Amino acid sequence: MPKLFEKTIINSLELKNRFVRSATWEGMAHADGSCSRKLIDLMVALARGGVGLIISGHSYVLPQGQASPRQLGVYSDSLLPKLIELTAAVHAAGGKIAMQLAHAGCHADAALTGQQPLGPSDFINEMEPAGRQMSTAEIEQTVEAFGRGAARARKAGFDGVQIHAAHGYLLSQFLSPYYNKRTDAYGGGIANRSRIVLDVLKSIRERTDDRFTVMIKMNSEDFLEEGLTVSEMLQVAKRLQQAGIDAVELSGGTRYSGRFNPIRTGKIRTENEVFYKEAARAYKESLSAPLLLVGGIRSYEVAHSLVKTGLTDYVSLCRPLIREPGLIKRWQSGATEKSMCRSDNLCFRPAREGKGIYCIRKEK
Repeated sequence: MPKLFEKTIINSLELKNRFVRSATWEGMAHADGSCSRKLIDLMVALARGGVGLIISGHSYVLPQGQASPRQLGVYSDSLLPKLIELTAAVHAAGGKIAMQLAHAGCHADAALTGQQPLGPSDFINEMEPAGRQMSTAEIEQTVEAFGRGAARARKAGFDGVQIHAAHGYLLSQFLSPYYNKRTDAYGGGIANRSRIVLDVLKSIRERTDDRFTVMIKMNSEDFLEEGLTVSEMLQVAKRLQQAGIDAVELSGGTRYSGRFNPIRTGKIRTENEVFYKEAARAYKESLSAPLLLVGGIRSYEVAHSLVKTGLTDYVSLCRPLIREPGLIKRWQSGATEKSMCRSDNLCFRPAREGKGIYCIRKEK
């Protein structure tokens, strides 16, 4: 019977338990995307707190793909020394860490990048600068950038990488018919819309090797009219499994999903935990690549049941670990009270103010 606190292996990556810290934006990097001491200290706290695998904040692979201020970057070799410090500190604390590779696409911050945002198609929204459709050459350059980012992550000592293809970022935009209106080889049916994602996986493998752990985070669905559906997600996941992906993390929604997206704010009751349960069940019925499930999980009992019943292989947490970096260690000690996270997203307020992400309710 699978257990939460048992050793497992994803490709060549051995993990001490089935708990994963899911990626977020910490707002703790330097202005150029280099890793800060504050960010290193946060990752060390997670490692000491018992998390089996830490996935870094989304790290932009090209300057034009930066989403937020003080976001971690992996676009240049000049960033390697501080990344090496990060992985060395996490390993010294007994942890394992993977880097999430990202590009914001049409949601990149033009004020930060100084460039017009690029996406699968022209994108106009009154809240953001207009995004321009990428050329085939720009797509190919971006695919190469993901590969180079993975190579840098490996050189820096990361234990693996995760491709960010969720939440309306660039690769998620290509997968979603809401964003992707192309009529060439990268648009139309789901086989074409997923082409760039498969190309990114291939690019990473060519610049690392088959033993290096490569995962992906993708939406279970977009919760949008004309968005990615669960059925299409399963088709993409099957193609990724055939291409050699090592694990899939399921999340959901975009910034435009609004009330249709079951995540983000509001007190989560135990009976309402696990936002993407049915999508996870459909995934496990048809795929064998290990599944990481994130979204609304707040209770030890729920996490235990998810693994015991085979609904997921790994339990991913984000906001609960912002509130309590030592949550996993506490649960393992037998103090299995529910996470104190209120899911109110107030933790992002100090990050937007330049102070880095933390739970402000913990101070009260």
